[in-house]
Amino acid sequence: MVRAGGGGTPRLVVAAPSSGSGKTTVATGLMAAFAERGLAVSPHKVGPDYIDPGYHALATGRPGRNLDAFLCGTERLAPLFAHGASGAELAVVEGVMGLHDGAARRGELASTAQVAKELRAPVVLVVDASSQSRSVAALVHGFASWDPGVRLGGVILNKVGSARHEALLREALADSPVPVLGVLHRRQAVHAPSRHLGLVPVAERRREAVEAVDALAAQVREGCDLPALLALARSAPALDAEAWDPAEAVGTQSRQAGGAEPRADGTPPAAAGGVRRTRGRPVVAVAGGPAFTFGYAEHPELLRAAGAEIAVFDPLHDERLPAEADALVVGGGFPEVYAAELAENKPLRAAIAGFRGPVVAECAGLLYLTRELDGREMCGVLDATGHMGERLTLGYREATAATTSVLTTAGTTVRGHEFHRTSLAPAAGASPAWRFDGRTEGFVHGRVHASYLHLHWASAPELPTRLVAQCR
Repeated sequence: MVRAGGGGTPRLVVAAPSSGSGKTTVATGLMAAFAERGLAVSPHKVGPDYIDPGYHALATGRPGRNLDAFLCGTERLAPLFAHGASGAELAVVEGVMGLHDGAARRGELASTAQVAKELRAPVVLVVDASSQSRSVAALVHGFASWDPGVRLGGVILNKVGSARHEALLREALADSPVPVLGVLHRRQAVHAPSRHLGLVPVAERRREAVEAVDALAAQVREGCDLPALLALARSAPALDAEAWDPAEAVGTQSRQAGGAEPRADGTPPAAAGGVRRTRGRPVVAVAGGPAFTFGYAEHPELLRAAGAEIAVFDPLHDERLPAEADALVVGGGFPEVYAAELAENKPLRAAIAGFRGPVVAECAGLLYLTRELDGREMCGVLDATGHMGERLTLGYREATAATTSVLTTAGTTVRGHEFHRTSLAPAAGASPAWRFDGRTEGFVHGRVHASYLHLHWASAPELPTRLVAQCR
């Protein structure tokens, strides 16, 4: 029985045999189609991806949230789901890669199958049927039987070539216990622009993104059995999971640091280091806009729970930092795409160079703090230069803090994710931020912590707690 949040929410996991089968098309289309019918739909994405959740949020009007067992821990999957799905009437979870693909050499860890089992959610398999007919039955049979812990509740056939092709596929699956819940033809294909790191984020193409999501909804309405899919979602049993609570997570850190006991409503009166939760809340300025679109929904929730106010600024257009900013958070995105525009905003670059509060930067934020990126002047906080390349650095990392900083203390272990095609020349005068895989990475320089490593703070609430404490 669910004890709090949305653990009893009807839910579906949209998976596929492999990447490129059409998961994002189907998942986003389902979210939008059900939202159009007046349902409150909670969108979720398996894995560390930042871009798909932006389209999910556009489709549903609710924050897109990630479910990643490697970054957040298996034990937090159901609580984070229940937190995100609170108040929703349906949850749609888009998988990652193939159904059983996860962290390399770690079994099912961080796979869609693992998330489906932890959420006790039925799976809808999206099959690229473009080059097969009768063989589709063998494929579906294999996925239905390979792991008895995964409940395969239906299949959606994608990229079907013609009415005759559809008839052949349906005939092949006629005796399968897995029902066909949708057929999408190639002529219905909807394409979203992509580039070197995947889809173009919603913030960079809002009008086109809205049109694409509307088209996906129409495609799913036409080709899928929405009543049957909703009935399948409603067959999921309630989760025995208490919803994750950012205030409780931060409160635990506060008490461990010697802070006061929680108030009667359960929220802590102060975070570690004496940050007040009433008057004089510190302001954390968070970079946003088209160049800095990567961030997890739980991060601002944790910062607020730790006692901070959030002020978003756009480095492409804002010439000043938010008033009374006490700390800066500059997350991921595509500074290499916007290097010229970022360079042109000299007043903001100067303001960041002169900022004396704590600064935490990830990936794109790291590049923005360097002296230059691909020959364009950046903020010059770090004496380093960045260059765009062809080689993709990608993968999960288990890291240990190499240096005490405004974000963490030396020796702290975290799990993160790297995903970039840029490289950096070393920063003079800086210490390394992390150690992993036999190397050091990132920079600690004064009150600056900058790294390629993307972290999910739900697994390490001491990090935002410490950052807010540093404002004092």
